[in-house]
Amino acid sequence: MNFEFTPEENLLREQVKRLAREKLGPWSATLREEEESREVSLKIIKALGEQGLTGLYVPREYGGAGVKSVGLCIVREELTKVSHLADLLFAELGLATFGITLEGNEEQKKKYLPRVARGEILGSFSLTEPDAGSDVAALRARARRDGDSYLLSGEKAFASVAGIADLYLIFAKTDPEKGRKGISAFLVEAGTPGIEIHSMEMMAGAPEYSIFLDQCRLPAASRLGNEGAGWDIAFGTLDTFRVSVGAAMLGLAEAAFEEAFSYARKRTAFGKPLSEFQATQLKLANMAMEIEAARWLIYRAAHLKDEGKVSRTIKYASMAKLFATEMAWRVADEAVQIHGGSGVTKGVRVEQLLREARLPRIYEGTSEIQRLTIYREMERGF
Repeated sequence: MNFEFTPEENLLREQVKRLAREKLGPWSATLREEEESREVSLKIIKALGEQGLTGLYVPREYGGAGVKSVGLCIVREELTKVSHLADLLFAELGLATFGITLEGNEEQKKKYLPRVARGEILGSFSLTEPDAGSDVAALRARARRDGDSYLLSGEKAFASVAGIADLYLIFAKTDPEKGRKGISAFLVEAGTPGIEIHSMEMMAGAPEYSIFLDQCRLPAASRLGNEGAGWDIAFGTLDTFRVSVGAAMLGLAEAAFEEAFSYARKRTAFGKPLSEFQATQLKLANMAMEIEAARWLIYRAAHLKDEGKVSRTIKYASMAKLFATEMAWRVADEAVQIHGGSGVTKGVRVEQLLREARLPRIYEGTSEIQRLTIYREMERGF
Protein backbone atom coordinates (compact mmCIF):
# COMPACT_ATOMS: atom_id res chain seq x y z
CA MET A 1 0.00 0.00 0.00
CA ASN A 2 1.65 3.20 -1.22
CA PHE A 3 0.64 6.54 0.30
CA GLU A 4 3.23 8.63 -1.56
CA PHE A 5 2.79 10.91 -4.55
CA THR A 6 5.01 10.12 -7.52
CA PRO A 7 7.99 12.40 -8.31
CA GLU A 8 6.02 13.73 -11.32
CA GLU A 9 3.03 14.56 -9.11
CA ASN A 10 5.26 16.35 -6.61
CA LEU A 11 6.82 18.38 -9.44
CA LEU A 12 3.33 19.26 -10.69
CA ARG A 13 2.36 20.50 -7.21
CA GLU A 14 5.46 22.71 -6.98
CA GLN A 15 4.82 24.03 -10.48
CA VAL A 16 1.23 25.05 -9.63
CA LYS A 17 2.26 26.54 -6.28
CA ARG A 18 4.85 28.72 -7.98
CA LEU A 19 2.50 29.83 -10.76
CA ALA A 20 -0.28 30.64 -8.29
CA ARG A 21 2.01 32.55 -5.95
CA GLU A 22 3.92 34.53 -8.58
CA LYS A 23 1.21 35.29 -11.17
CA LEU A 24 -2.33 34.05 -10.63
CA GLY A 25 -2.75 35.37 -7.10
CA PRO A 26 -1.50 38.87 -7.91
CA TRP A 27 -3.60 39.03 -11.10
CA SER A 28 -6.75 37.92 -9.25
CA ALA A 29 -6.05 40.49 -6.52
CA THR A 30 -6.34 43.33 -9.06
CA LEU A 31 -10.11 42.71 -9.18
CA ARG A 32 -12.73 43.46 -6.56
CA GLU A 33 -14.46 40.30 -5.37
CA GLU A 34 -17.65 40.93 -7.35
CA GLU A 35 -15.79 42.28 -10.36
CA GLU A 36 -15.15 40.24 -13.50
CA SER A 37 -12.66 40.92 -16.26
CA ARG A 38 -12.37 38.96 -19.48
CA GLU A 39 -8.88 40.39 -19.92
CA VAL A 40 -7.64 39.13 -16.55
CA SER A 41 -9.48 35.81 -16.94
CA LEU A 42 -7.93 35.18 -20.35
CA LYS A 43 -4.55 36.05 -18.90
CA ILE A 44 -5.07 33.46 -16.16
CA ILE A 45 -6.31 30.68 -18.45
CA LYS A 46 -3.51 31.38 -20.93
CA ALA A 47 -0.92 31.04 -18.14
CA LEU A 48 -2.50 27.75 -17.11
CA GLY A 49 -2.33 26.58 -20.71
CA GLU A 50 1.28 27.60 -21.15
CA GLN A 51 2.16 25.50 -18.11
CA GLY A 52 0.33 22.51 -19.62
CA LEU A 53 -2.33 22.53 -16.90
CA THR A 54 -5.44 22.88 -19.09
CA GLY A 55 -4.01 19.94 -21.02
CA LEU A 56 -4.72 17.75 -18.00
CA TYR A 57 -8.27 17.25 -19.27
CA VAL A 58 -7.33 16.85 -22.95
CA PRO A 59 -6.13 13.59 -24.59
CA ARG A 60 -2.52 13.47 -25.79
CA GLU A 61 -3.47 13.19 -29.46
CA TYR A 62 -5.04 16.66 -29.29
CA GLY A 63 -2.18 18.39 -27.52
CA GLY A 64 -3.00 17.52 -23.92
CA ALA A 65 -1.30 15.44 -21.27
CA GLY A 66 -4.03 12.81 -21.02
CA VAL A 67 -6.76 12.83 -18.41
CA LYS A 68 -5.48 12.08 -14.91
CA SER A 69 -7.70 12.54 -11.87
CA VAL A 70 -4.82 12.89 -9.40
CA GLY A 71 -3.33 15.67 -11.53
CA LEU A 72 -6.64 17.53 -11.69
CA CYS A 73 -6.93 17.31 -7.90
CA ILE A 74 -3.41 18.60 -7.31
CA VAL A 75 -4.02 21.59 -9.57
CA ARG A 76 -7.35 22.49 -8.00
CA GLU A 77 -6.06 22.10 -4.45
CA GLU A 78 -3.14 24.45 -5.05
CA LEU A 79 -5.08 27.00 -7.13
CA THR A 80 -7.85 27.38 -4.56
CA LYS A 81 -5.37 28.07 -1.77
CA VAL A 82 -4.42 31.26 -3.60
CA SER A 83 -7.13 32.20 -6.13
CA HIS A 84 -10.77 31.16 -6.21
CA LEU A 85 -11.04 32.78 -9.64
CA ALA A 86 -8.16 30.76 -11.14
CA ASP A 87 -9.68 27.53 -9.88
CA LEU A 88 -13.12 28.47 -11.21
CA LEU A 89 -11.76 29.25 -14.68
CA PHE A 90 -9.71 26.06 -14.75
CA ALA A 91 -12.58 23.83 -13.63
CA GLU A 92 -15.24 25.45 -15.80
CA LEU A 93 -13.20 25.08 -18.99
CA GLY A 94 -12.79 21.40 -18.18
CA LEU A 95 -16.50 20.93 -17.46
CA ALA A 96 -17.50 22.75 -20.65
CA THR A 97 -15.20 20.78 -22.95
CA PHE A 98 -14.69 17.32 -21.45
CA GLY A 99 -17.87 16.19 -23.20
CA ILE A 100 -16.03 16.73 -26.49
CA THR A 101 -13.50 14.13 -25.39
CA LEU A 102 -16.32 11.79 -24.37
CA GLU A 103 -18.68 12.11 -27.34
CA GLY A 104 -17.31 14.65 -29.82
CA ASN A 105 -16.70 13.75 -33.44
CA GLU A 106 -13.29 14.20 -34.99
CA GLU A 107 -14.13 17.60 -36.42
CA GLN A 108 -15.26 18.91 -33.02
CA LYS A 109 -12.20 17.48 -31.28
CA LYS A 110 -9.78 19.02 -33.77
CA LYS A 111 -11.57 22.37 -33.65
CA TYR A 112 -11.71 22.82 -29.89
CA LEU A 113 -9.42 20.50 -27.91
CA PRO A 114 -6.03 21.88 -29.05
CA ARG A 115 -7.25 25.37 -28.12
CA VAL A 116 -8.36 24.09 -24.72
CA ALA A 117 -4.95 22.51 -24.13
CA ARG A 118 -3.24 25.81 -24.99
CA GLY A 119 -5.56 27.81 -22.70
CA GLU A 120 -6.90 29.97 -25.51
CA ILE A 121 -10.61 29.97 -24.63
CA LEU A 122 -12.95 30.30 -21.65
CA GLY A 123 -15.77 27.80 -21.23
CA SER A 124 -19.09 27.58 -19.40
CA PHE A 125 -21.02 24.41 -18.47
CA SER A 126 -24.78 25.01 -18.50
CA LEU A 127 -26.94 22.17 -17.18
CA THR A 128 -28.93 23.67 -14.27
CA GLU A 129 -32.22 25.55 -14.66
CA PRO A 130 -34.36 27.52 -12.17
CA ASP A 131 -36.60 24.46 -11.68
CA ALA A 132 -34.13 21.69 -12.50
CA GLY A 133 -31.10 21.29 -10.28
CA SER A 134 -30.67 17.90 -8.64
CA ASP A 135 -33.60 16.64 -10.75
CA VAL A 136 -31.82 17.02 -14.09
CA ALA A 137 -34.50 15.05 -15.93
CA ALA A 138 -36.93 17.90 -15.17
CA LEU A 139 -35.09 20.47 -17.29
CA ARG A 140 -37.34 22.42 -19.66
CA ALA A 141 -34.97 24.00 -22.17
CA ARG A 142 -36.01 22.76 -25.59
CA ALA A 143 -34.04 22.03 -28.76
CA ARG A 144 -36.37 21.62 -31.72
CA ARG A 145 -35.04 20.21 -34.99
CA ASP A 146 -35.61 22.49 -37.98
CA GLY A 147 -34.06 21.04 -41.12
CA ASP A 148 -30.30 21.04 -40.72
CA SER A 149 -30.55 23.23 -37.61
CA TYR A 150 -31.85 23.22 -34.05
CA LEU A 151 -33.81 26.01 -32.39
CA LEU A 152 -33.02 26.31 -28.69
CA SER A 153 -35.43 27.95 -26.24
CA GLY A 154 -35.51 28.16 -22.46
CA GLU A 155 -33.64 29.45 -19.44
CA LYS A 156 -30.47 28.10 -17.82
CA ALA A 157 -29.19 29.18 -14.40
CA PHE A 158 -25.96 29.20 -12.40
CA ALA A 159 -23.81 29.08 -15.53
CA SER A 160 -20.37 29.97 -14.20
CA VAL A 161 -18.19 32.32 -16.28
CA ALA A 162 -20.93 32.61 -18.94
CA GLY A 163 -20.64 36.40 -19.14
CA ILE A 164 -17.08 36.20 -20.50
CA ALA A 165 -16.97 32.68 -22.00
CA ASP A 166 -16.15 31.83 -25.60
CA LEU A 167 -17.90 28.47 -25.60
CA TYR A 168 -20.95 27.10 -23.77
CA LEU A 169 -22.00 23.48 -23.34
CA ILE A 170 -25.78 23.73 -23.12
CA PHE A 171 -28.17 20.88 -22.36
CA ALA A 172 -31.71 20.88 -23.73
CA LYS A 173 -34.42 18.34 -24.48
CA THR A 174 -34.78 17.19 -28.07
CA ASP A 175 -37.56 14.76 -27.07
CA PRO A 176 -39.39 15.82 -23.88
CA GLU A 177 -41.45 12.61 -23.86
CA LYS A 178 -38.35 10.52 -23.16
CA GLY A 179 -37.39 12.27 -19.91
CA ARG A 180 -33.67 12.01 -19.24
CA LYS A 181 -33.18 9.98 -22.42
CA GLY A 182 -34.48 12.94 -24.39
CA ILE A 183 -31.70 15.31 -23.25
CA SER A 184 -29.08 16.38 -25.80
CA ALA A 185 -25.94 18.49 -25.54
CA PHE A 186 -24.93 21.42 -27.76
CA LEU A 187 -21.73 23.39 -28.27
CA VAL A 188 -22.68 27.04 -28.53
CA GLU A 189 -20.19 29.78 -29.31
CA ALA A 190 -20.44 33.22 -27.72
CA GLY A 191 -22.18 35.78 -29.89
CA THR A 192 -24.66 33.33 -31.39
CA PRO A 193 -27.94 35.19 -32.05
CA GLY A 194 -30.78 34.31 -29.70
CA ILE A 195 -28.72 34.18 -26.49
CA GLU A 196 -28.95 36.69 -23.65
CA ILE A 197 -26.68 36.52 -20.60
CA HIS A 198 -27.81 38.03 -17.29
CA SER A 199 -25.62 38.28 -14.20
CA MET A 200 -26.80 36.62 -10.96
CA GLU A 201 -25.93 38.15 -7.59
CA MET A 202 -24.15 35.51 -5.52
CA MET A 203 -23.15 35.46 -1.84
CA ALA A 204 -19.49 34.78 -2.64
CA GLY A 205 -19.13 37.12 -5.59
CA ALA A 206 -18.67 34.19 -7.98
CA PRO A 207 -19.39 35.02 -11.64
CA GLU A 208 -22.66 33.11 -12.14
CA TYR A 209 -25.20 33.82 -14.87
CA SER A 210 -28.62 33.06 -16.28
CA ILE A 211 -28.71 32.18 -19.97
CA PHE A 212 -31.89 33.00 -21.87
CA LEU A 213 -32.38 31.17 -25.17
CA ASP A 214 -34.89 32.64 -27.61
CA GLN A 215 -35.13 30.59 -30.80
CA CYS A 216 -31.35 30.34 -30.84
CA ARG A 217 -30.51 28.68 -34.17
CA LEU A 218 -27.62 26.24 -34.20
CA PRO A 219 -26.32 24.06 -37.01
CA ALA A 220 -26.98 20.37 -36.42
CA ALA A 221 -23.20 19.90 -36.40
CA SER A 222 -23.08 21.72 -33.05
CA ARG A 223 -24.85 18.84 -31.33
CA LEU A 224 -22.44 16.82 -29.21
CA GLY A 225 -22.94 13.09 -29.68
CA ASN A 226 -26.25 11.59 -30.68
CA GLU A 227 -29.68 12.94 -29.82
CA GLY A 228 -30.45 11.78 -26.29
CA ALA A 229 -26.78 11.47 -25.28
CA GLY A 230 -26.91 14.58 -23.08
CA TRP A 231 -27.52 12.72 -19.82
CA ASP A 232 -24.49 10.48 -20.33
CA ILE A 233 -22.33 13.43 -21.38
CA ALA A 234 -23.37 15.49 -18.36
CA PHE A 235 -22.80 12.74 -15.82
CA GLY A 236 -19.70 11.37 -17.51
CA THR A 237 -18.26 14.86 -17.11
CA LEU A 238 -19.48 15.35 -13.54
CA ASP A 239 -18.25 11.92 -12.46
CA THR A 240 -14.78 12.81 -13.77
CA PHE A 241 -14.63 16.19 -12.05
CA ARG A 242 -16.56 15.39 -8.84
CA VAL A 243 -13.54 14.33 -6.80
CA SER A 244 -11.68 17.47 -7.90
CA VAL A 245 -14.37 19.60 -6.21
CA GLY A 246 -13.26 17.94 -3.00
CA ALA A 247 -9.65 18.81 -3.83
CA ALA A 248 -10.55 22.46 -4.35
CA MET A 249 -12.25 22.51 -0.95
CA LEU A 250 -9.22 20.83 0.56
CA GLY A 251 -7.18 23.78 -0.69
CA LEU A 252 -9.70 26.24 0.72
CA ALA A 253 -9.65 24.51 4.12
CA GLU A 254 -5.86 24.54 4.16
CA ALA A 255 -5.89 28.27 3.43
CA ALA A 256 -8.41 28.89 6.23
CA PHE A 257 -6.37 26.75 8.64
CA GLU A 258 -3.14 28.60 7.83
CA GLU A 259 -4.86 31.95 8.42
CA ALA A 260 -6.28 30.77 11.75
CA PHE A 261 -3.05 29.15 12.94
CA SER A 262 -1.03 32.25 12.14
CA TYR A 263 -3.58 34.59 13.72
CA ALA A 264 -3.83 32.51 16.90
CA ARG A 265 -0.08 32.74 17.45
CA LYS A 266 0.00 36.55 16.95
CA ARG A 267 -3.22 37.72 18.59
CA THR A 268 -3.04 38.16 22.35
CA ALA A 269 -5.85 38.12 24.90
CA PHE A 270 -5.60 38.20 28.68
CA GLY A 271 -1.86 38.61 28.38
CA LYS A 272 -0.98 35.67 26.14
CA PRO A 273 -1.41 34.46 22.53
CA LEU A 274 -4.68 32.77 21.63
CA SER A 275 -2.70 29.66 20.69
CA GLU A 276 -1.81 29.13 24.34
CA PHE A 277 -5.47 28.68 25.30
CA GLN A 278 -6.58 25.07 25.31
CA ALA A 279 -9.89 25.90 23.61
CA THR A 280 -7.99 27.33 20.62
CA GLN A 281 -5.63 24.36 20.55
CA LEU A 282 -8.56 21.93 20.42
CA LYS A 283 -10.13 23.82 17.51
CA LEU A 284 -6.90 23.86 15.52
CA ALA A 285 -6.23 20.18 16.22
CA ASN A 286 -9.70 19.20 14.98
CA MET A 287 -9.28 21.37 11.88
CA ALA A 288 -5.94 19.72 11.05
CA MET A 289 -7.39 16.24 11.60
CA GLU A 290 -10.36 16.85 9.29
CA ILE A 291 -8.13 18.30 6.59
CA GLU A 292 -5.91 15.23 6.68
CA ALA A 293 -8.88 12.85 6.57
CA ALA A 294 -10.28 14.67 3.54
CA ARG A 295 -6.90 14.55 1.80
CA TRP A 296 -6.81 10.76 1.83
CA LEU A 297 -10.43 10.30 0.82
CA ILE A 298 -9.83 12.61 -2.15
CA TYR A 299 -6.55 11.21 -3.39
CA ARG A 300 -7.59 7.60 -2.85
CA ALA A 301 -10.68 8.18 -5.00
CA ALA A 302 -8.59 9.94 -7.64
CA HIS A 303 -5.98 7.16 -7.60
CA LEU A 304 -8.66 4.48 -8.02
CA LYS A 305 -10.08 6.39 -11.00
CA ASP A 306 -6.67 6.66 -12.67
CA GLU A 307 -5.67 3.05 -12.04
CA GLY A 308 -8.94 1.68 -13.42
CA LYS A 309 -8.74 -1.33 -11.14
CA VAL A 310 -12.20 -0.70 -9.67
CA SER A 311 -15.12 -1.02 -12.09
CA ARG A 312 -17.07 1.85 -10.53
CA THR A 313 -15.50 4.67 -8.53
CA ILE A 314 -18.61 6.85 -8.16
CA LYS A 315 -19.06 5.87 -4.49
CA TYR A 316 -15.52 6.91 -3.60
CA ALA A 317 -15.77 10.17 -5.55
CA SER A 318 -19.07 11.00 -3.83
CA MET A 319 -17.59 10.25 -0.41
CA ALA A 320 -14.63 12.52 -1.17
CA LYS A 321 -16.77 15.36 -2.51
CA LEU A 322 -19.26 15.11 0.36
CA PHE A 323 -16.74 14.93 3.18
CA ALA A 324 -14.38 17.57 1.80
CA THR A 325 -17.05 20.18 1.06
CA GLU A 326 -18.69 19.72 4.47
CA MET A 327 -15.25 19.73 6.12
CA ALA A 328 -14.21 22.96 4.38
CA TRP A 329 -17.32 24.69 5.71
CA ARG A 330 -16.56 23.55 9.27
CA VAL A 331 -12.90 24.53 9.05
CA ALA A 332 -13.64 27.95 7.55
CA ASP A 333 -16.29 28.55 10.22
CA GLU A 334 -13.82 27.69 12.99
CA ALA A 335 -11.24 29.96 11.37
CA VAL A 336 -13.74 32.81 11.56
CA GLN A 337 -14.48 31.93 15.19
CA ILE A 338 -10.78 32.05 16.11
CA HIS A 339 -10.52 35.48 14.47
CA GLY A 340 -13.44 36.75 16.56
CA GLY A 341 -14.89 40.09 15.45
CA SER A 342 -12.27 40.62 12.76
CA GLY A 343 -13.33 37.30 11.20
CA VAL A 344 -16.70 38.68 10.18
CA THR A 345 -15.28 41.90 8.78
CA LYS A 346 -15.80 42.30 5.04
CA GLY A 347 -12.58 41.77 3.15
CA VAL A 348 -10.80 39.70 5.79
CA ARG A 349 -9.52 36.51 4.19
CA VAL A 350 -11.36 34.04 6.43
CA GLU A 351 -14.67 35.88 5.95
CA GLN A 352 -14.31 35.48 2.19
CA LEU A 353 -13.26 31.83 2.50
CA LEU A 354 -16.33 31.04 4.61
CA ARG A 355 -18.64 32.39 1.92
CA GLU A 356 -16.71 30.59 -0.82
CA ALA A 357 -17.05 27.33 1.14
CA ARG A 358 -20.86 27.39 1.02
CA LEU A 359 -21.67 26.92 -2.66
CA PRO A 360 -19.67 23.69 -3.26
CA ARG A 361 -22.00 21.85 -0.87
CA ILE A 362 -24.69 22.45 -3.51
CA TYR A 363 -23.14 22.45 -6.99
CA GLU A 364 -22.13 19.32 -8.92
CA GLY A 365 -24.38 17.28 -6.67
CA THR A 366 -25.68 18.48 -3.30
CA SER A 367 -24.54 16.84 -0.09
CA GLU A 368 -27.88 15.05 0.05
CA ILE A 369 -27.50 13.71 -3.49
CA GLN A 370 -23.98 12.48 -2.65
CA ARG A 371 -25.34 10.54 0.32
CA LEU A 372 -28.03 8.96 -1.85
CA THR A 373 -25.43 8.07 -4.47
CA ILE A 374 -23.22 6.41 -1.86
CA TYR A 375 -26.14 4.37 -0.53
CA ARG A 376 -27.31 3.28 -3.99
CA GLU A 377 -23.80 2.17 -4.92
CA MET A 378 -23.65 0.14 -1.69
CA GLU A 379 -26.98 -1.50 -2.54
CA ARG A 380 -25.57 -2.47 -5.93
CA GLY A 381 -22.64 -4.12 -4.25
CA PHE A 382 -19.99 -1.57 -5.17
